[in-house]
Amino acid sequence: MIQRLLPFFTLIALFVILSVASPSFLTGTNLSSVVRQTAVINIMALGMTVVIIAGGIDLSVGSILALAGLLGAMAMVQGSIVLGVIIGLAIGAACGLANGVMTTALRINPFIVTLGTMGIYRGLALIVSKGLPVHEIPPAFSYLAEGNLLGVPFVLWVLLVCAFAVHMILEHTRLGRYAFSIGSNPAAALYSGVPVAFHTSAVYALAGLLTGLAGMIEASRLMTGQPTSGQGYELTAIAAVVIGGGSLRGGEGSVLGTLVGAFIMGLLANGSDLLGTNPYWQQVIIGAVIILAVAFDELRKRRK
Repeated sequence: MIQRLLPFFTLIALFVILSVASPSFLTGTNLSSVVRQTAVINIMALGMTVVIIAGGIDLSVGSILALAGLLGAMAMVQGSIVLGVIIGLAIGAACGLANGVMTTALRINPFIVTLGTMGIYRGLALIVSKGLPVHEIPPAFSYLAEGNLLGVPFVLWVLLVCAFAVHMILEHTRLGRYAFSIGSNPAAALYSGVPVAFHTSAVYALAGLLTGLAGMIEASRLMTGQPTSGQGYELTAIAAVVIGGGSLRGGEGSVLGTLVGAFIMGLLANGSDLLGTNPYWQQVIIGAVIILAVAFDELRKRRK
């Protein structure tokens, strides 16, 4: 029980430490900034949670974010905001579905598949944009990332809706039950009649859809479609899931745990900025946290 609550205790401790260390931390402006900055990773991590529960991994989410955000922004320049958002979501879902189909149809390890598509999707973004960002996005689009609703950042409402939807999928739908089953023992799931290939592909498509949404939020935050955005985000998303109790072996994970893990990563980044820590150390911290979290998970399973 204590092991399950450790991420929550860590988040509380980090919150208290930063409150004492920096008088600027508890200001409304800074807390709002933390929410806006971590929303993208939070939403990506929700999709990564479902993939990891199903025993997979997706290293291409950073590239999917860039491609979806870029093409969505390009559509906005030519058409409407709604059309741009729809295209961004569709591109994300299509890329995720492609990952799932290749993983199941070709029977290749998802690590290898998504390592390859990470380069493919990033390359496509650079080819389409010729390496240049897309500007002239409608000003109203900034509301998605920077607006407020009832005194709360609008993007937080979006995150809560996504979190609730993913929680309902995991706990109350066939896709969620099958994801846990596939991640725990894919062979047993197959022999018990679970359509493993179909539901694995659906899981990756869901992750791609959420990443497409994150890409549109990132484009709204920057007010540009950047073909180079999202670099390194896949590691942060994976770290958030693992810190929150997800297992890279599959079969374990939760929405609440992932949100806690993502906010821990967000507070570490925000605290580093407030305290004047070298930003390059953030990459070191993320890598170390992944190793420690996985080692802790392995130790816990051996004790069982």
